[in-house]
Amino acid sequence: MSRILLNRRSFLVTTASTGAMAILPEWVRAQTATPVKGGRLVVAGDSEPANLNPAIVASNGVFFVASKVIEPLAEQSYDGKDGLDPRLAMSWEGSADGRTATFKLREGVTWHDGKPFTSADVAFSALEVWKKLQNLGRVVFKNLESVETPDDHTAVFKFSQPTPFQLIRNALPVVTSVVPKHLYEGTDIAKNPANQKLVGTGPFKFGEYKPGEYYLLKRNDAYWGQDEPLLDEIVYQFLPDRAAAGNALEAEELQLAAFSAVPLADLERISKVPGLKVYSNGYEGLTYQLIVEINHRRKELADVKVRQALAHAIDHDFVVKTIFLGYAKSSTGPVPAYDRTFFEPDVTKYAFDHAKAGALLDEAGYKRGADGNRFKLKLLPAPFFNETKQFGDYLRQALAKIGIDAQIVSNDTPAHLKAVYTDHDFDITVATPVYRSDPAISTTILFESGLPAGVPFSNQYGYANAEVDKLVKDAASEIDAEKRVGLYKELQKKVMDDLPLINVAEFSFITVARDSVQNVSNNPRWAVSNWSDVWLKG
Repeated sequence: MSRILLNRRSFLVTTASTGAMAILPEWVRAQTATPVKGGRLVVAGDSEPANLNPAIVASNGVFFVASKVIEPLAEQSYDGKDGLDPRLAMSWEGSADGRTATFKLREGVTWHDGKPFTSADVAFSALEVWKKLQNLGRVVFKNLESVETPDDHTAVFKFSQPTPFQLIRNALPVVTSVVPKHLYEGTDIAKNPANQKLVGTGPFKFGEYKPGEYYLLKRNDAYWGQDEPLLDEIVYQFLPDRAAAGNALEAEELQLAAFSAVPLADLERISKVPGLKVYSNGYEGLTYQLIVEINHRRKELADVKVRQALAHAIDHDFVVKTIFLGYAKSSTGPVPAYDRTFFEPDVTKYAFDHAKAGALLDEAGYKRGADGNRFKLKLLPAPFFNETKQFGDYLRQALAKIGIDAQIVSNDTPAHLKAVYTDHDFDITVATPVYRSDPAISTTILFESGLPAGVPFSNQYGYANAEVDKLVKDAASEIDAEKRVGLYKELQKKVMDDLPLINVAEFSFITVARDSVQNVSNNPRWAVSNWSDVWLKG
């Protein structure tokens, strides 16, 4: 039997094809011995973000490194109340009218430069960073008016409009990374050197960054967590070829590879290698969505019939079975099916149908030319994962069959983000937004118009619909839970009719680690949590 450690709640329990791999029927916790301190953990590096500050860029490529250094108010948990465990906040409470949220903060915490952490840091982060600059915080804290700090360990958020506390609570792990006021106040926050040389309160301090080689994090001996962290160092080692992660693990050059850095095609073999373990839990709070973003500034793509044709050209079953090897499921819209609260199944669907796609393009006035093509598109597959690049190749072939010549442009991560979300230099792009437990956190930002250029993973494709904007606005201030759910279900129906982008699949990830690495995957956002309790067994 292959050694795959799986939580009962794991995304892959319900989505992986039974033939893909043998998996254990329940979560087996890795820790079986007394933790020991010390040692260096060498990890497969994921990417090199231009801005490593999670208070500004709330994305998993940033969190993967920065979450060990900069902490949020709370983190997701399998067992905590409301699915949360305290971090810099010990408790949180919302008022009945939705206009106040009160946080009691942890005492005895210091920044890595020795300054005390206080409520002033939270107030500054919320008002000057999350609300004004952060890709997701701009949505969640749009109506944040002020933050009162009656003492050093209390922060009272005041909202100009009713704001659902359910949303604030769900968003805490993702949007509340706190930065030191004394290093950012009075500076150009977006260009502050501390965005790369991080200073936080977390279990690890930023050590060194060598472009193209590694990030080095070092133990914070003054960490507030009792007897934590257990590791001395974490090294994120960048590989010239992501597909090499499996070989590096076998050769003990790496001890851990997260976010499916080991290709899915290698998992069956890797799972049988002595000394390696494969984990598919620890990503429940990170459901990724494979989507096709469409630049509505392009005349052809502004036509809904053309967008519908693109959708009909995509074979979801092929994508799930061939690209993801069954470790995904077909998507029907912007809210994943697993979210029983917000998911709306009764939406317009676009079955794989080449004939229908061709007919729609003919109706839109784009007949095939003498060479068989109707028009050309510039296609930018996101370089984040093997699967996004593979899907880019598939999409090019799928569109060729309906007479659209999609020319692939490949970039590294910084160049891709700039081209798509700042310069708008694309026609279609493969993207992977993350659904984070509530549509207001990271889903409505994909459809809301008027967002400034440069906001990653947001509507930078020029889509604008007044009805959709109104639904987003109304839901953001609706504190009646049932009515709020209804608004988001209506939103799903509207955008699946209008098709501003194309949802293709929902997927999660795999972690592969040496069996010496303990406490792997013990919370729903493990790869992007602080790893303070991770240790190495000799």
